This record gives sequence, C-alpha cells and structure tokens, in this order.
Amino acid sequence: MDQELLTRHADGVAVVTLNRPERLNALTPSLMTTLAETLTRLAADPEVGCVVVTGAGRGFCAGGDVQLQAQAAGKSDASPEGRADQLRFFMESARLLHEMPKPTVAMVNGVAAGAGMGIALACDLRVIGDAARMTTAFAKVGLSGDFGGTYFLTRLLGPALTRELYFTSEVLDADRIERLGLASRRVADAALEAETMALARRLAAGPRLAYRYMKRNMKVAEEGDLSDVLDSEAAGMQRCRMTEDHAEAARAFVEKRTPVFRGR
Repeated sequence: MDQELLTRHADGVAVVTLNRPERLNALTPSLMTTLAETLTRLAADPEVGCVVVTGAGRGFCAGGDVQLQAQAAGKSDASPEGRADQLRFFMESARLLHEMPKPTVAMVNGVAAGAGMGIALACDLRVIGDAARMTTAFAKVGLSGDFGGTYFLTRLLGPALTRELYFTSEVLDADRIERLGLASRRVADAALEAETMALARRLAAGPRLAYRYMKRNMKVAEEGDLSDVLDSEAAGMQRCRMTEDHAEAARAFVEKRTPVFRGR
C-alpha cells in the first residue's frame, strides 16, 4: 500500500505531503496519527528550518474521510470521551503547525475543506494557486468543527464572518481567499511549487532563533494583553542579542553583504 504521508528534506526545508490523491487527501486515523508524529519530530529537528505542508494530486486536503467515518459508525467500542481523546491527539497537528519554533507554510494546491482548512490556517503562511478552494464544510455533514478552524478564522477574520462561514459552509474561491487576506501569496498553479519552495528556502536560511522568539511573541499577543507582549518582546530581544546570528547580521550590515545565519 502506498504511504499516506510523504516527507522529504532539502536545503533546510521539510516538505510534508498528504498522499491520498484519489480521495483528495482526506484524513484517515492512520494518516492523522502519522501527521501528528511527523510534525512532532520535525518541530524538534535542528536540521529543519521551515516546514511546508501540501497535498498530492489536485487537492490540499478534503478534511476527514466521510466515507470511512460512515462505514465505521457504530462499530467502535470506545466511549465518547475516549473518541474525543483520540481526536484531540490527532488535532495536535494544528497546534504544532501554529506553535512550533520555526516557520510553517501551507502550499494550497486545490480544495482545503473542514480539517484540511484548519491545517492550512494553522500554518504561519499560506501560498495558494488559482485552483485553491477553502470551505469549513462541517455544516454540510452535521458536524461542529475541529483542527482549530474556529480559533484561526476568528482571529484572522473576526467573529461575525467566522460564524457565517461555519453556518453556511460557503466555498471560497482563490479570489475570495485572497481578498479576505487568508492567503499570504497567490500565484499561478504552474508556479505554485517553485514559488512556495523559494519562500521556504528563504525562511530556512533565516535567523532561526529569532523566528522562535517571534512566534513566541505572536502566541502571547493572541492570548495576553499589551504588558504581556512587551515582557515577551523584551526577553526575546535580549536573548537574540546574545546569539551568533545577531553578531553575524551586524557584521554583514557594516560590510554591506548578505548575512549567513547558522541558528545559534
């Protein structure tokens, strides 16, 4: 059987590909388990400076595999609490993409629906092609939502539009995704991989310790007040001032050259 998840490394970039193209990369329990385990490993890997998530074929991720879920309905002996615990483990993927101390990029090559939309929104940046489509999708199958979609959409779009998109399951085309600011960049489908990888390599070559503290500041900004953010920024700045990367960047500025960051 083909692997449901593919991972490749080059130039400090790890590319994670959901690999069920015949099902638009719909999520199975085994795929979600492998994804969470893989992202946990990549988050701690010092050789990885940026993580890119994408889907094989013509879709990013169609969400949960509804066909498999229907076949399994009523067959599990697990309690509702046990099933919730399992789903919570699967959803660690969204938290890891959002919080890991390195940039994460979603390369959205087609439909991102339900949990697939949540995975895309969890990433720091989203590069979309013209074929990109996004939808919460949950209302269409009588579900309430998972993979952090309500968290990310509320912060990106505000509560009113988030409610509308969840209640209606409207499908957003690339134009609407771009207008709403959900895409960091939009490129032609034929250029999607090249543009995304160029961005990812640029990030991977950047100041990795500084990125770590930038993401920490942003997390504090999502949950704390201004005083909390200022405290976090002060601590992060002083830590970064002590790094070899900062010293190298200062020398490069004086010498009018591009700095070479080494993540220390």
